[in-house]
Formats: sequence, structure tokens, C-alpha cells
Amino acid sequence: MLKQILRATTVLALVAAVAAPVAVAAPAPEAAPAPEVAATPAATLASSLKGKARLGYPVAEEEVRVTVDAHSTYTVSSIPTRSWGTFRISHVIDGRDYWGDFAVDCLTTGGPTATVTGRLVRTSPGHPWQTHLDPHTRMGVSFYVPKNGKARAGLSGATAKGAPLLTTCMAPAADMAVVDGGYTLRDRGPKEPGREKPEGAGRNSGEAGLNSGGAGPN
Repeated sequence: MLKQILRATTVLALVAAVAAPVAVAAPAPEAAPAPEVAATPAATLASSLKGKARLGYPVAEEEVRVTVDAHSTYTVSSIPTRSWGTFRISHVIDGRDYWGDFAVDCLTTGGPTATVTGRLVRTSPGHPWQTHLDPHTRMGVSFYVPKNGKARAGLSGATAKGAPLLTTCMAPAADMAVVDGGYTLRDRGPKEPGREKPEGAGRNSGEAGLNSGGAGPN
């Protein structure tokens, strides 16, 4: 009899264990997707070169002057995204001023150095460039503008008529000392508020017709 009672108790315990509800863990909620982080736009940098100077020239009776007002903006590289402005190369021979005006298509800067290139858009009347060079030829000027000491500049000249143009942003070493006047160089840095590219200016601004004129800007 006792054995039967024990067996019945054991069976009941097993049935209770099987019938007892089993706690099932709820599935973990899916992690919320990380919010997308907007890419930070690259900061816009700017540089500029301004001034007018007479350069040392081996012929004492002649004068060579370069006037420049050039600007560029940059993002992540040292090659500008935009360049604009003007420069003039003036050569006085026998009292006559032969000058040419250029529309800037590249200004690069680095420390105390800079290069400027542009397309010829206007010359003084009767300038030999009108017949000896291709219209809208490109020339380059290099500048060395230290905080202390003499500034220097170098002129590329133009490629021969019919030859490929000088490459943008290219100019020779600055080997001619500034003997009168000077330049102000602002290397790449945060863009000055309100200093935007003028309407209609840019890399193609030198495509305007080549004109001869009077005195023009100094």
C-alpha cells in the first residue's frame, strides 16, 4: 500500500512539472538605426594678391611694371576652385608704354609665393603682341613676397604663335627684384565675408575679344 502511495505521489509530481507553464523570454527589441550624420562641407579658403611694382630690368632706359589684383577660392586642395581678377604687364621702351591687360584664370599661393596666369584681353595701340601672338594668349607671373626683404617677380612671356598655350597656374621663378612699389599677398585662409567673385568673372573671363585701347587701368 505504501509503495502505491509513493508511486502515485511521484506521478502527480511529474504531471505537475509538465503542466506548469514555462516562462519564455520575449525577443529583445531591435536596436534603433543610428541617425545619419550629415557630411560636413569643406571649409572655403581664399587668397589674394594685389599691388603694383617696377621690376629690375637689365636695360636701364626701359621700365617693366606689373600691376595685379587677383583672387582665388579653394576647398581641399592647393588648386583653386575659382580664380578671378586682372593683371597688367607694362614695358616702356623709348618713352612709349606698351602694355597688355590679362583676365586672371588662376591664382595659386603658398607662404610668401604665388603664381598668376591669365588670358590677354587688351593691349595698348600698336602693341607688337597684336600681330606676333595668338589672340587671347596666356601668360604667367610668379611672385615672392616676404614679410621682410625685397619682393621679386618673374614673367613667363607667351608661347609662340600657333604653339599650345601656357598651362594654367604655371609661371617661372621669381627672378626680377622689385625696385619700386610692392605687393600684398594673402595666403590661403578663411574667406573674407562679402568677398565674392564678381558677376561674369571666372576662368573663362579671358575669352572676351582682344581690344586695343587707350591708357586703361593703371
